Amino acid sequence: MTRIGILLSGRGSNFVAIAEAIQRANNEADATSALRNARISIVISNRADAPGIAAARSRGLPSAVIEARGRTRAEHDAEILTCLQEHQVELICLAGYMRLLSPAFVRAYPQRILNIHPSLLPAFPGLDAQRQALNYGVAITGCTVHFVDEELDHGVIVLQRAVPVLENDEETSLSARILEQEHRAYPEALERVLSGRYEIAGRRYVLRNRDEASTPPELKKCNS
Repeated sequence: MTRIGILLSGRGSNFVAIAEAIQRANNEADATSALRNARISIVISNRADAPGIAAARSRGLPSAVIEARGRTRAEHDAEILTCLQEHQVELICLAGYMRLLSPAFVRAYPQRILNIHPSLLPAFPGLDAQRQALNYGVAITGCTVHFVDEELDHGVIVLQRAVPVLENDEETSLSARILEQEHRAYPEALERVLSGRYEIAGRRYVLRNRDEASTPPELKKCNS
């Protein structure tokens, strides 16, 4: 069983998509789904008013609010790391977490932090990716699930989904269609990572055959 920690700052819709996917995998008794071997151990927010925390509590999941006000990033991250370690978290999913992680935080969970970004990285990193896409005039954008490293929106890409930009699109309409794909992409990417059927070659995430499935090397360390 892989213990997952969720970090969020707002509504947490991607957290809900992950939680529902794990629940479906268990309810349907799908022996082929790696999501059956995962559970959400803690949901953490840096904001007490985040709707995602209320969603976690309504599902009976452990939750914590760790606010950053009055503390350095390093101090704040250290408290979050302590909370994650207390709940024996092995894999972290950022679900709309609107703070940059410190290098020490990333080093504590190497290749074990996932993030989702509303563009086809490396295009349009950072804030307001949908607005950036519209302003640039691209015909296609989308979303990317990637491992987190010490650079902004830079880690190895696990999965991407494309979304066409329509002629009459505004930021709101484009964001809504990208979000629909995010809710599909994040659980699928999480299942890929949990399956162990991959290796990282340079900057490439490489899928292996199903019969080569194993615990991901990074998670195996935590399970030992």
